Amino acid sequence: MSLAQSILGAPGAQQRRAIAKAITLLESTRGDHRTQADALLTDLLPHTGTSFRLGISGVPGVGKSTFIEALGLALIAQGHRVAVLAIDPSSSVSGGSILGDKTRMEHLSVHPQAYIRPSPASGTLGGVAAKTREAMLVCEAAGYDIVIVETVGVGQSETAVSGMTDMFVLLQLPNAGDDLQAIKKGVMELADLVVINKADIDPDAATRAQAQITSALRILGQHGRADHAHHDESQWHPQVLQLSALKGQGIDRFWQAVTRFRQLQEANGKLAARRRHQSLDWMWERIESGLRQAFRQHAGVKSLLPQLTKEVEQGRIAASTAARQLLQAMQQK
Repeated sequence: MSLAQSILGAPGAQQRRAIAKAITLLESTRGDHRTQADALLTDLLPHTGTSFRLGISGVPGVGKSTFIEALGLALIAQGHRVAVLAIDPSSSVSGGSILGDKTRMEHLSVHPQAYIRPSPASGTLGGVAAKTREAMLVCEAAGYDIVIVETVGVGQSETAVSGMTDMFVLLQLPNAGDDLQAIKKGVMELADLVVINKADIDPDAATRAQAQITSALRILGQHGRADHAHHDESQWHPQVLQLSALKGQGIDRFWQAVTRFRQLQEANGKLAARRRHQSLDWMWERIESGLRQAFRQHAGVKSLLPQLTKEVEQGRIAASTAARQLLQAMQQK
């Protein structure tokens, strides 16, 4: 039985092994593995696209893993199959990752209706791994109807998860900052839903945070976003919810909001449009990645790179000049 057939087969140990093997193949940097991975994706693509893709982001310590486990178990109880792609930061010194999210989700990770795959970010900007999109397709083809992507953290650059999922959820903490912090652009204006987690620790602070972020989202939505006009009931308006993942409080209310979002986005055609744009973004991202790899492997570049690197380090040549010479070397036959 081929790898694709095992992934498309009945749920069980054989399918789980096939999923793990497929994602490992996708993450490989070997040229022959990349060819095999492309063929696999082509076989699986007709069986994808029916799952709901949920992106979860938030600062370290906000409780992303606890929230995902509580949500995943609740969804499984409703009859869903849940896949979690957890991205861990990679060390800039050693290059390694702890990959500890699966350990944190001790109940969800052993459930037969769940699949959790931790992957290293490996220096990829945006809070996600380079092959997260491909891994999502594998999980969808295997029949997981809810695919959750958990990012390494959150920052102004770590917003790529919003460009590969159907809904982007931002987790916040009570007392995380004042209203000036809440109105900062970047990740906040990309969020479809903001969740104040650990609301049970300080209910008053959670209520203040909810009010501040709600006001910030309304202001951000009024500038160049006519689709966020609150009188239009056919459009989704970003919301702010409170919950306690540790105590399981508010999970049902959260999923009701997600369900409402999905219904509205499917009805007005925005979900399909979002996925079309994401597919094109994915194509260009892979082109840029391939060009970088081809640049490093070019014979002319490899011959010039050691000397130019040394001259840039010693301050004898400007970095921009060295870059231009390397690019010219690549253009020469």
